[in-house]
Amino acid sequence: MSTANVYEGYKSPLSTRYASKEMQYLFSDQKKFSTWRQLWVWLAEAEKSLGLEITDAQIAEMKANINNVDFEAAAAEERLTRHDVMAHVHVFAKQCPLAAPIIHLGATSCYVGDNTDLIILRDALDLLLPRVASVIYCLKEFALKYKSQPTLGFTHLQPAQLTTVGKRACLWIQDLLMDERTLRRCREDLRCRGVKGTTGTQASFLQLFNGDGAKVKELDLKVTKLAGFEKPYGVTGQTYSRKVDVDIIAAISSLGTTIHKMCSDLRILASRKELEEPFETTQIGSSAMPYKRNPMRSERCCALARHMITLFSNAANTHATQWLERTLDDSANRRLTLSEAFLSADAALLTLLNISQGMVVYPKVIERHISQELPFMSTENIIMAMVKAGGDRQVCHEKIRVLSHEAGAQVKQHGKDNDLVERVRKDPYFAPILDQLDTILDPTTFTGRASDQVTEFVNEEVEGVLANYKEALKNIQVVQLNI
Repeated sequence: MSTANVYEGYKSPLSTRYASKEMQYLFSDQKKFSTWRQLWVWLAEAEKSLGLEITDAQIAEMKANINNVDFEAAAAEERLTRHDVMAHVHVFAKQCPLAAPIIHLGATSCYVGDNTDLIILRDALDLLLPRVASVIYCLKEFALKYKSQPTLGFTHLQPAQLTTVGKRACLWIQDLLMDERTLRRCREDLRCRGVKGTTGTQASFLQLFNGDGAKVKELDLKVTKLAGFEKPYGVTGQTYSRKVDVDIIAAISSLGTTIHKMCSDLRILASRKELEEPFETTQIGSSAMPYKRNPMRSERCCALARHMITLFSNAANTHATQWLERTLDDSANRRLTLSEAFLSADAALLTLLNISQGMVVYPKVIERHISQELPFMSTENIIMAMVKAGGDRQVCHEKIRVLSHEAGAQVKQHGKDNDLVERVRKDPYFAPILDQLDTILDPTTFTGRASDQVTEFVNEEVEGVLANYKEALKNIQVVQLNI
């Protein structure tokens, strides 16, 4: 193939730009078809242990060729047979002539297809979960560092009561803890399809073992254990229930909502110049505007997250339309949905980890924004101080109302700074509390228990989850994005 031809076919950006090599490998042809061969080995080993005439030499021959997949020969066979599993059976049999008579003995295509999918889903969840934990860890450190840094809270995207930078980060962490729990439950609930036959009745294996149902059940359990699962699904049709896929993709879609919410927050804060994601010294924000520091990492996360969210409907519709024991219209859809869900989640989490490792806070900008809004928020405190000093609440309320509207006009109509405090200082009515104004306007007195909430949340909820990932968190690598 010429160099030009390399660039003339479609390539997924999940492979060329975003996802890790580790996750890409899990959904590669090499992983898939070598796992098929490993499953044939496990089936032969289990059948031999239960009395079928299978020799050690046959098993050894199969083992020697597990990773020696002739992809071109398999593709040629599939063009003839129009059946992917039989194509690989034929190629494997040619490579293992001694074992050829017993390869795939008693099995249906879904023995290798579905069990391989379940193994890959398990391994992919094992890769995602530590990534989620790593992001939680980095955000935890960020939250503790800025737990007492006052900042404007927002409701309806309008300035509201103060919170702290660290407390806001805990909102992101809490969502991620829910994602970790859901993904972990999916991982813990995952089972093996095992050895179930063409419609799930195990009829072919019952025939192989001359009607000995106990041996068939034991065969199912042996293969399940060899594949690294504790249990097989108790019943299946030809396939394991696609409800399993729905559960897993739902968890990934839910993770997508968390990532999108957090990164949307970051983009809003970046537009206010209060907080920025990492920005490299050679990075270019805009081809036309050299000064721009666009939040491209957060934008990438949002883009990938939306794809994760939309994939749920594919999984749900596929399960809903699996008639009776199965239909094949799940196949093409699942090739896209399962791989893209995990590759997108992997890419989004790596990007989010990169962001979480290098977020930059600008306290002076935050303080300036607070100073523009705090005078209005402090009016109730000023009224209460005047009442304590002997003033009439209704008179004070009217004074503050008039001054607030005057100050608001300066901000909205003339583009000037909020001068309410100066107006209060100049009004003789407020003379009894002037020495208290600095204390009344101290932003830290407006954040309630935010700082304590951060400490309590980290100690009571975050650390317990992170304890499950001690090894993974020992050496968190600084993520370098390829592109």
